[in-house]
This record gives sequence, C-alpha cells and structure tokens, in this order.
Amino acid sequence: MALLDPAPWTGKLFDGGWAAADGGVHTVTEPATGATLAIVGLAADTDVQHAAEAAASAQRDWATRTYEERAAVMRRAGRILEDHAAEVQGWIVRESGSIPPKAEVEVRYAADLCHEAAALAAHPQGLVLPSTQPRWSLSRRRPSGVVSVIAPFNFPLLLAMRSVAPALALGNAVLLKPDPRTAVCGGVAIARILQEAGLPEGLLHLLPGGRATGEAVVAAPEVRVVSFTGSTAAGRTIGEVCGRHLKRAHLELGANNALIVLPGANVADAVSAGAWSSFLHQGQVCLTAGRHLVHHSIHDEYVAALADHADKLPVGNPATGPVALGPIIDATQLARVDDLVRGTVAAGARLAAGGTHEGLFYRPTVLADVTPGMPAYAREVFGPVAPVVPFTTTQEAIALASATEYGLSLGILGDVGQAMRIADAVPTGMVHINDQTISDEPNVPFGGVGASGNGSRFGGPDANIEAFTESQWVTVRDTIPTYPF
Repeated sequence: MALLDPAPWTGKLFDGGWAAADGGVHTVTEPATGATLAIVGLAADTDVQHAAEAAASAQRDWATRTYEERAAVMRRAGRILEDHAAEVQGWIVRESGSIPPKAEVEVRYAADLCHEAAALAAHPQGLVLPSTQPRWSLSRRRPSGVVSVIAPFNFPLLLAMRSVAPALALGNAVLLKPDPRTAVCGGVAIARILQEAGLPEGLLHLLPGGRATGEAVVAAPEVRVVSFTGSTAAGRTIGEVCGRHLKRAHLELGANNALIVLPGANVADAVSAGAWSSFLHQGQVCLTAGRHLVHHSIHDEYVAALADHADKLPVGNPATGPVALGPIIDATQLARVDDLVRGTVAAGARLAAGGTHEGLFYRPTVLADVTPGMPAYAREVFGPVAPVVPFTTTQEAIALASATEYGLSLGILGDVGQAMRIADAVPTGMVHINDQTISDEPNVPFGGVGASGNGSRFGGPDANIEAFTESQWVTVRDTIPTYPF
C-alpha cells in the first residue's frame, strides 16, 4: 500500500488519526499544469484549540518515556521515509514544482534529520555545576512542552522535518502548520511517516491553513515555542506576538545573499556556481544568491558567460521531462518576480538574459548595469534572477555585501586569504569560501542574523537542544540544613 494513499486523509486533519476539519477543505494544485493533486483539510480556530489541548496532555506522558523509546520512533521514521523515497519525491516534484534531483536531495536530508534526531535523544542534556554549598548542583534540560512549527512551500518536507523531528525526539509535542500549497509533502507525508513509525497519538497535529491558522498556532496558550521558517515580514509579526506572550520564537527568515567573485577566480567555475546559486528551484530558496558582486577585471566576461548559461537552461514541467527549472509556485509570486525585474530594467539595468515567462515558467534572468538601489538588487526576489554589480577593491566588496538588513549566507569565490578577510568583516550566519550560497547539512547549525532571523536555532545538537528544551537547576543535599528562622 502506498504511504500517501489519499483515501484516509482526503479533506481531514491529523491528531494521531484522521479527523474531519472544522475549517473546510483546500484543493492542492500542480503549479506546472493547474491539475488537482489532492484535497486536504483546513484547520479552524476550534481545530487548533483542540489540538493544543490534546498535545499538552499527550506531551506529559511522552516526556516521561525513555530516550530510547523516542529514538526508536525517529529511527523507524527515517527508514520509512527511505523506503518510500520515490513516492514522496514524486509528490514534491508535482506539488512544489521541484526538479527530481532537488526532490531527491530533500527526501534524503529529511530522512537524515530523523536519524540525527534519534541520536539527539541520547545526547548529554545537563551539567554538573560547582557550588559553594555542601550539595550537588546540577543543570538539566527539560522538554519545552508544545512546539508550533510553521513551514514554507519551497522545501516543504525538509524545512518542516528539521523542527518536527528534534522537537519530538526531545520529548515535546508538535502542532505542524504547513503551507496549504504544499500540505501533502510538507504535512501529510510527515504525519503518515510518524504514524507508521509508531508515534503515540496526540503528539503530532497537522493543521494546514493560512494566516489565521498561523496566528492561532502561535497564540495558543499551551504553546511554549514557535519554530517559523518564512518571510521576514511574517517573522516580525510572529516575534512580536511571541514577545507579548513570553514565548520563544525561533525565526529563519528572508535573505538577499551575496556571491562575491574575486579577481583571478576561474570564470567558468564561478559562473556555474553562480547559476546554481541563483536559479536552483527557480530561485525560491532563502539561500539564493540575490546579488552577484564581481571584480571589475572579470565583470564583463562573467556577465556574458552567466547570460549564455541562463539562455541554455531548459525550463518546463519537471514531472514530464529533464529540465533545470520548473514553475514558480503560483501567479502571485510570479507577478512579484516579474514586477521587480521590470522595475529594475526601467531604472536603467540591462536585461542580459531572460525576463520572460510562459504561464508560471519564468526564464532564468541575468541583469547587468545594476546599481545597489535598483529593486531586484535591493529586495529579496525569490525568483530566478541574478543581478550583477562590479567592485574594485576588497573594502568595496565588503561594503556592498554588508549593505543589507539581511544576513543569512555569503559565498566567496577566489583567493582563500582574501576571502577569509571578507568573511571576518561581513555579518552573516553562514560563509562558504570557494562555494556558492546554497548549502545545508542535517548536523550543522543553520540560521541568520538581522532581518534573516535570530541566529542558528536549527540543526546540530547544540542548536536543537537549546531550541526545544528549557534549562532547569537542581540541587541535592544529604540532610536538611538549619536556617536562622
């Protein structure tokens, strides 16, 4: 039987089983064709309230289970995902417009996240502290309680699983709100995997929906931690709400990453890295290179080669043939990308490649003669657009790379010594020397600074334990002391 056979879950929500949704249903469509792929349930406020209460109740027992019980569930989840990889990849391709290699990587990483979470359950979670008193003094980590995970459409499975898996492994319950556009591969798939893995009922609740549902899973009194991946604007709102309710928010937000190409860099290699960095998944990646900063000595050669590279990349339906780029997720996002490109050209930039589309299929676009104030350079595009700007000195490259409110990822191509000096000077959450900006691994801390988020709150044992547990001080004495009164 297929893991994602729609019969049990069509039009329903998950709470350990499949139940009717008070919020009605949502039709999931294929961006490439407009065809209906599935019908999922939509969560109303009543669904969220019930889920939060049930999660809080189930979590209390889950927190008392041994680490081995929790780890065993996560190990089984990883194996189930590996066994059903081809099926899940097919959903990612059709539902999110991913090319098959991207879908394959996403499923593999999601499975690895389950295995990492299984190991996390056994990771040391405390310290023995020195004390001036005749007692043992300990610090230990305890589960936070109920965690809300709000995940986006672009890497729907991976970006949900990177919070769901460690949160559950560390003894929490989870309310998962996927983007309704990718509610199957970003929600139903996770629910089915964990259901088959034997996760006890009530610990995971699938709650697809829009803004109102997001607000509800943040504001629910039972929720103590919110893990959000999405736009900076939405992240600011979530952070404000969490602040009012004294909840912790872990925010991985937008970006406008720079790729710096130093003098002497191999242009052909740099162009290959630059094209991947800007055009992977139609540029709908927070790690995308939104600004190509190229030394003036190779700038013209780089622009010409990148434009030629872009012109040769095939664009089309990734479910029916080998292509490099699939569709933009929906018409609203396509219009935003096209408006930014047109506005930049109107401001004086030269369209070196692309700038056209057929339906939701937007050609990879290269913009030359760009200045820092132009729309596609100054703002996060979230589309397959590569604005190129020349620089002359290392200090100018540092100034250009730093002149943004964002700080997620930085790629530097060329001389390692010069690259290290730049890396030390640019505020950013990640730096990749002699590589492009898009990189991630299941065991590394991931996050940005400034408008890109509030630090590395995802990935790796230190970040995950900090994110999904609370510190508790415990003391032990052999006798009760005598006090003055």
